[in-house]
Amino acid sequence: MNKKLRANLMLLLTAFIWGTAFAAQKSGMEYVEPFTFNAIRNLIGAAVLTPVIFYLRSFEMKKGEDSETVQRGGKKWLIAGGFCCGIVLFIAGSLQQIALQYTDAGKAGFITALYVVLVPVLGLFLKKKIRPFVWLCVGVSAAGLFLLCVPAGESFAGIGFGEILLFISAVWLAIHILVVDYFVDKTDGVRLSRMQFLVCGIISLIPMFLTETPELSNILACWLPILYTGVFSIGVAYTLQVVAQKNTDPTSASLILSLESVFSVIAGVLVLNERMNGREILGCLFMFIAIVASQFSGKTAESDSSCEEETGTEGQKG
Repeated sequence: MNKKLRANLMLLLTAFIWGTAFAAQKSGMEYVEPFTFNAIRNLIGAAVLTPVIFYLRSFEMKKGEDSETVQRGGKKWLIAGGFCCGIVLFIAGSLQQIALQYTDAGKAGFITALYVVLVPVLGLFLKKKIRPFVWLCVGVSAAGLFLLCVPAGESFAGIGFGEILLFISAVWLAIHILVVDYFVDKTDGVRLSRMQFLVCGIISLIPMFLTETPELSNILACWLPILYTGVFSIGVAYTLQVVAQKNTDPTSASLILSLESVFSVIAGVLVLNERMNGREILGCLFMFIAIVASQFSGKTAESDSSCEEETGTEGQKG
C-alpha cells in the first residue's frame, strides 16, 4: 500500500469519526446540557492530545529535528493563537451543541459542512480573491439549504431554530479556519490544537456553572457520547488527519473529509432512527455537490490555497 492511499484511508476514517460524532452529540443531549457536554469533551480532547505531542516530539528528535526551536519561537503565538482559536471554537461549538437539541444529527452534519464553502467567501474581508465558480457553489449550497430546512409550501419563516443556529455555527467555523490559518504557521499545529481545546473547555465551564445544573450521575450516564466525541472525534481523528495530510494533497484531503456530512446522515438513520423525506435528501445532494465542487475550484488558483489547505485542518465539525 503506497503512502498516499494509506493517507487517504486514514482521512476516510477521520471523516467517519467526525460524521458519526453528530449522533453521539445528539444522544448526549438526553443526559446533560450543551455547555456541560462541550466542557468535558474538549478537556478530554486536550488531555488525549498531550501524549500525542510527546510522541511527535520524540519522533522529531529521532529524526534529528529540533522541535524545541519551534516551541520556543512560537510560544507567544501558541498562547495567543490558542486563546483566539479557543474563543471562536467555543462560540461555534456551543451554537452547534445547542442546535442539536432542536434538529436531527444528519441535518446538522450537512449544514455544518457549509463552512467549507463559506471560508473563501469570508476571505473577502481579508482581501482574498474569490472566483465566479465559488459564487456558483454558494448559490447551489443555498438552494440545498433551503430544500433541507424549509418544508414544502412554506417560506423562510419555516426554517427551524436549530437550523438557524447551525448556520450561524458554520459561519463561526469558517471564521475559525481563517483564525487557525493565521496562527498555524507561527507555532506548532498539534500544540495549537491542544491549546484551543483546553481554552474552549475552560471557557465552557463558566456558562456550565452559571446556567446549567451538571449532575455527576447524568455525566456518568453520558459517558459513551462524551468519550467518543472527546477521545475519538478530537484526539484520534485530529491526530489521524495531521499524520495523513503529510502524504496527500490538500484538495484530496478536503474532498475526503467532506464525506463527514454523508456519514452524519447514515449515523442518524442507524443510531437515532432519523428519517429524511425526498425534498430534504435533494437538499443534501445539492449541498454536497457544492461542497465538493468548491474544493475542485481550488486547483485553478493559488490565491486561496492557504484557506483551502486549512479547510481540512480543523475538524471540529462533529
